[in-house]
Amino acid sequence: MMRTMRTKATAVGAALAALAVLCAMFVATSASAAPAWKFESKSLEGTEVVLGGASDSELNVPGLTTKCEDFLYKLTVENASGTGKGSLTEMPLYNCTTNSSACSVGKIGAEKLPWASKLTTVSTTPYIIIEGVKVGIFYAGEECVLGETLVTVTGSAGGSIDNTAETATFNKTTLSASGTELKALSQKIEWSGLFPTEAFQWHREQALSVS
Repeated sequence: MMRTMRTKATAVGAALAALAVLCAMFVATSASAAPAWKFESKSLEGTEVVLGGASDSELNVPGLTTKCEDFLYKLTVENASGTGKGSLTEMPLYNCTTNSSACSVGKIGAEKLPWASKLTTVSTTPYIIIEGVKVGIFYAGEECVLGETLVTVTGSAGGSIDNTAETATFNKTTLSASGTELKALSQKIEWSGLFPTEAFQWHREQALSVS
């Protein structure tokens, strides 16, 4: 009887030890999955303003591809409880055209700013998630399939971050990998863009990274 009790106690002790190891592993995994904004490899303290302009950016709504020569953004970033967060406060769009000679972009603009953002990790790659996206596009043209139509793009978008190039890439693959999506006219749409990142206030010309 005594031997049985000792055997049970040993088994319980081993189970508790295994549980402690698993908990430690979970905590370590959770910590590694919470990347932070860094400058010169040091975690950001306080806030910083990051600016950039997209290159090769296009938005594919049903029937039309829209491009903007000037696709700018202003993002205020910080680390809260060790995790990188941000607030996209400005996103001016200028000189926008479509891939159809029958359609022009009458008006286009970001709505309901600011949009919240956060950093996360997908596999081993750092990502930025932009939430609460809302962009209104008014297309014009008598023969345009969407002429005199206000198209509203909503949803969230995830982009992978390249620390070496200091860029964020958004495309069909990154949106899928991050579990985000954008919709317009009740349909899922595609958006792609390459966004350089550069500090504008206290950390100008310092290397920006996420880890």
